[in-house]
Amino acid sequence: MEQSTALITNDAVVLGLLAVILGVVFHTSHSSNKYCQGFYKYVPALLLCYFIPSLFNSFGIIDGDKSELYKVASRYLLPASLVLLTISVDFKAILGLGPKALIMFLTGTVGIILGGPLALAFVGSFAPEAVGGEGENAIWRGMATIAGSWIGGGANQAAMKEVFEVGGPIFSVMITVDVIVANIWMAVLLWIANNSERFDRTNKADTSGIEALKQKIEKYQAENSRNPSLTNLMTLIAVAFGVTGISHLLADMIAPWIELNAPELAMYSLTSTFFWLVLIATTLGLVLSATKARNLEAVGASKLGSVFIYILVATIGMHMDVTAILDYPVMFVVGVIWMSFHAGLLIFVARLIKAPMFYMAVGSQANVGGAASAPVVAAAFHPALAPVGVLLAVLGYALGTYGGYISGLLLQQVAP
Repeated sequence: MEQSTALITNDAVVLGLLAVILGVVFHTSHSSNKYCQGFYKYVPALLLCYFIPSLFNSFGIIDGDKSELYKVASRYLLPASLVLLTISVDFKAILGLGPKALIMFLTGTVGIILGGPLALAFVGSFAPEAVGGEGENAIWRGMATIAGSWIGGGANQAAMKEVFEVGGPIFSVMITVDVIVANIWMAVLLWIANNSERFDRTNKADTSGIEALKQKIEKYQAENSRNPSLTNLMTLIAVAFGVTGISHLLADMIAPWIELNAPELAMYSLTSTFFWLVLIATTLGLVLSATKARNLEAVGASKLGSVFIYILVATIGMHMDVTAILDYPVMFVVGVIWMSFHAGLLIFVARLIKAPMFYMAVGSQANVGGAASAPVVAAAFHPALAPVGVLLAVLGYALGTYGGYISGLLLQQVAP
C-alpha cells in the first residue's frame, strides 16, 4: 500500500481529532453565546460535522483514503445505529399523527426516489458526457448514495456507497452536492416555518390537530423520559451490537450462497454482504420495535444511535475533497433539479390535501435531513414538536435502505 503523506496517520489520533471536532460543534451550536447563536443561525451544525473533517483531508492533515476508521464505523457502528434508530419506531404513534402527516412524508420519499432518475435523464438528454462515467465512478452510482442520504440519512448513504460499490472520487463529489443542496433546502424550510401561519391561512389548512399533538407530546415526555442507568446503557449496547453480530452472521451466509447459486443477481447487489448486513439490521430493528424492546427509547436508544451516526458522518467527511466539485459543476445542476422536483411534489400535494406547512416541512426534512436536522425544523414551528421530527426521521431511516436501493436501480436504468 502506498505510504500516506498526511501529517497525521495514526488512526487513534485521527479518531480523537474527530471526537473533539464533534464535541466542539455540538457545544458551540447549543451555546448561549450570541456570536455562536448568530453563526449557527445561518450555518447548520450538521454541515460542519461533514465540512471540518473534509478540510483536514483536503489540506493533507489527515488521509481519509488510507484511514481504517470509515471501515470500522460503516461495518460496526452503522448497523448498530440502524438497530437503535429503528427500534423506536412506534407505528401507532405515527398513525396518530394523522393521514396528512404520513402522506406528506411518503410524498417526500417518492419525490427523492423518482427525482434523481428524472434529473439524471433530463441533464443526460443534452449533456450525456457530463453525467456518464465508468465503473465505480459512474455518476448514477454516486447519485444512489444521495438517494440513501435524502430518504434516510448518513447511515443509509454509507449503505448505498457499499451496496453500489461507489468509487472514492465520485463519492467526494456526491457528498459535497448532498450537503450543500440539502442545507440550502433546509434554510428554505426554516423560512417557511417562520411564515407558516400565512401559508396555512392561504391554503385554508386545519392546524387544530397540531395543537392537540403538542399537548400529547409534552405529556408523554413528562411521563416516560428518564435518566439512563448503567444497566440501561449496557442493555442498549447489548441489543445494538448483539443484533449487529447476528446481521453479520446471516449476511456472511446469505451473500455467498446467492453468489454461488444465482450469480446473475449481482446486478441487483444481492451478492453484496454489506447489502444484507444493512438490510438485516434494519429489518431486525423494525421487528424489535413491535416488542417491549421499543421501551429502550425512553433511556436513550435513538440518542446513542445518533452518536454512532455522527461518528460515521465525521468519517464520511474525511473522504470529502472540497475542491472535487470543481471537476463536476454540472452535478450541482442535477442536485438542484432533483431537490426542486422533491419540493414541487410536496407543495403540490400539500395544496391538494390542504396539509399544514408543518407536515410539509417536517415530512421533507425527515427524509432529506434525517434525525439530525428534522427535529430542528420541527422545533422551528414549536419546541414541543421536535420529537415529531425524530419520529418521522426514524421512519426515514427504516425506509432509507429500501428507497435508496430502488432509486439506485432506477438511476442505473436511465444512466447515459
